[in-house]
Amino acid sequence: MKAAVVCANEDVKYLDYEEPTPGPGEVKVKVKVSGICGSDIPRVLHHGVHFYPIVLGHEFSGDVVEVGEGVTKVKIGDRVSGAPLLPCMECEDCQNGNFSLCKHYSFIGSRQQGSNAEYVVIPERNAVVFDPAISYEQGAMFEPSTVALHGLLQNGYQGGANVAILGGGTIGLFTMQWAKIFGSRNVAVFDISAQRLELAKRLGADQVILTTKENEMEKAMAITKGKGYDYVYETAGQAATMYKAFELAANKAQVCFIGTPHVDLQFSPALWENMNRKEFHLTGSWMSYSSPFPGKEWELTAHCFATGQLKFDPGLIYKKMPMCQAQEAFQMFKTPGLVKGKVLLVNEE
Repeated sequence: MKAAVVCANEDVKYLDYEEPTPGPGEVKVKVKVSGICGSDIPRVLHHGVHFYPIVLGHEFSGDVVEVGEGVTKVKIGDRVSGAPLLPCMECEDCQNGNFSLCKHYSFIGSRQQGSNAEYVVIPERNAVVFDPAISYEQGAMFEPSTVALHGLLQNGYQGGANVAILGGGTIGLFTMQWAKIFGSRNVAVFDISAQRLELAKRLGADQVILTTKENEMEKAMAITKGKGYDYVYETAGQAATMYKAFELAANKAQVCFIGTPHVDLQFSPALWENMNRKEFHLTGSWMSYSSPFPGKEWELTAHCFATGQLKFDPGLIYKKMPMCQAQEAFQMFKTPGLVKGKVLLVNEE
């Protein structure tokens, strides 16, 4: 088969690659669409892979074309998205259903062959079957949607509250939608891009705040009549938005950091004291799994995409490119601010 192989730093080649064969309990997926995740960027551009050569890709969809011995729930012809985590299923965390916290896991697209190829083999339990009415592009968005939903659930989210989403990227916009689906009073999305905020409005945001404006905090607090936000979700992984979360939180708020920072965070005593004075709860979120594996995050994503409750907008996609142009796709990320939205690699027929 052909695959986009990371051969060295900044060097992705479209090469002949050994085609995988499903073993017992596994299914072979003919990949239609594979998304580039933010975590893939440092892997390609900053020596971030576990080994060379490697085929990345863990946000994908396609058709099942072959099943291994013992497969009973997934059949040839099923349209599936792939849950990329491969937990050990034996450690204490796995036994407690906390699969994201497994320390002995493997991962499709970072520790073993991923979906930036014509075919990928995954365990049957990792294949999430979805309705044929859902496009392959949507199917490749299952993973970011599940990351968003997992984060929403980490701080005991309940409806009827004011919610702030810091970051209007793919994860942020899905977090906003899940907050609406589960019954928020008001959801405000914060971002530096007017274009992303327009998309947020189309997808259902009640309020959008352009954070480059001087009076942003006054406008944001006015929405809540000065009380602050009951739930705050940081999804950008930026120091500025993490600091802003401390300012926007209401008394007794629930604050969750879904985004992953890549720089040192330095809190002033006054900023940090927000957590003391407001007595808000701060938690993190990692990946997107619950019990029974892969969890309600994946089941609800498939259901709500099929019913239309979870909206899909073409604006979520920045560009679709042939798999053979993976090198050019990754090079785009070297230009700061160029890529706004998801880049999808497509296997052409």
